[in-house]
Parts: sequence; structure tokens; C-alpha cells
Amino acid sequence: MNYRHAFHAGNFADVFKHAILLALLDALTAKDKPLCYFDTHAGRGRYALDDEEAGKTGEWRDGIGRLFYSPGLSASLRRYVDAIRAFNPDGTLRNYPGSPLLAARALRPDDRLVLCETQQDEAAALRALYRDDRRVHVHQRDGYAALNALLPPLEKRGLVLIDPPFEAQEGEFAAIEAALGSAHARWPNGVYAVWYPIKTHRTIAPFHRRMANGPFGEVLVAELLARPDDSPLRLNGCGMLIANPPWKLDATLAALLPPLRDVLAQSAGASENLRWLRGE
Repeated sequence: MNYRHAFHAGNFADVFKHAILLALLDALTAKDKPLCYFDTHAGRGRYALDDEEAGKTGEWRDGIGRLFYSPGLSASLRRYVDAIRAFNPDGTLRNYPGSPLLAARALRPDDRLVLCETQQDEAAALRALYRDDRRVHVHQRDGYAALNALLPPLEKRGLVLIDPPFEAQEGEFAAIEAALGSAHARWPNGVYAVWYPIKTHRTIAPFHRRMANGPFGEVLVAELLARPDDSPLRLNGCGMLIANPPWKLDATLAALLPPLRDVLAQSAGASENLRWLRGE
């Protein structure tokens, strides 16, 4: 696998994904029972925005760069931006936390994190980052295979984040669907969140159709297009499919998505969408 997330850290897709991730974790931690957070494609956990990789693309400037210094954020966005500011305590944007770091900060002492990463150097960076955190278990292994081995968690409740690199889009969707089918058989009441890229919507429609007819009783989809999806050669937007969403998550996302669209738009054709594929 050649994909390196450091080139894209903090871009508009990360902002979208992580704002929704925090909304999910806030909803789940509203109950006092412990939970398990499971990340199938964890990455290294923290990214320096001034290093060679992030600096080469500069994608973060049209993502977190637009929000970090903004004085007039909506209440729905402040939760996410405050979390990013916590990792930049001097007030200068230099570091971007990945999903594992944001989740670890949002979770409680009796919650648990299971982080899977196939690349050796990325997994080593994760282990170093969490060497003093007993809640965190890092596995250098394929995250889809790990779902078969490690579900259901002892906590019986929690969230699985599936955020693959999508180097081969059709093949990745097939792998996701197989993993979700197996995971549902082992842990039917788990919450599952799947991030996916949008170049054109027609490539996403078969995945949505199969998930609408899949094993989960409730499936919610949130999407953000930074520009119209009229070019298959670039990332125009992204989505998050959430199976078994927590109660009232749709209302939370309905408040979150419009201000995200406004701040992250890269053309007049930017848009957002929230809909149920199944349930509600």
C-alpha cells in the first residue's frame, strides 16, 4: 500500500470526517457505560502540517486552515475546532490529530481503543504515541480481518470507524460490504461509520443501494461536496455512512453540515446532504 495520509492531513475531508466522529463519540459517551472504539485504518495518529508531506500538497489550508483562526464559528463547529486547538496550545496551527488521537481525547478512563494499521512505520508511531495509555491497543494487521477476530468487544457497545485509503474504489467498497456483513453477524448492535470519497455520485450509488438492503435496520448517510461532482479525476467531496446511528444523531448532523459546507466550499456548487437509506 502506497497511500500516505500525511499528504492529505487536515484537508476538507478530514474536517468533515472528524467533526462527525466527535459527534458520534459525544452521543455514545452520553451514557455512563464503557464503550470500545475500533479503528480499522488508524494511520499514525498525529500529523505535522509543516513537514514535507503535508507541505507538498497544502491541502490543509482549504480544510482546518479555514476554521482554526475563525472567530465566528457556529456552535455546531466549535466542538470540533476546540478539539484541534487542544493539540496546538500556543494558538498556532502546526499539528493535526488523526482519528485515534481525537477519539482518545474524547473517551473516558474506562473506555477502550483498538487501533489497526498495516504499515509498519505508522503502527510504530501509534505505539509510541500511546505507550503510556492503557486504554489503547495497537495492532499491526489488516483492519477488516481484525473485525472478524476481535468483535464483539467485551464492552458490548461502541463504534467502529472504517476509513480506508480507497486506492481501488470498487474493490474497497466490496471489502467494506463484506466486512460489515461479517461484523453485523458478530456484533449486530455496534455503531459502524464508513468514510468514503466522492468523485462522481454514480460510483457511490451501488454501495448505497446494497447498504439500503443490507443487514442493518437503520442506515444514515451524510455527505459534503466542496465542489460539484462533475469530474472523476479529483476528490470533489466525501461521505459518511453510519449504520445503527445513535439516537438524535441526525438532528446533530443537520445542524453541523450547513456551516461545514459554507466554510469548506471551493466553488459555488458546494452542497451537503443528509438522508436515511433505511429506517426513520
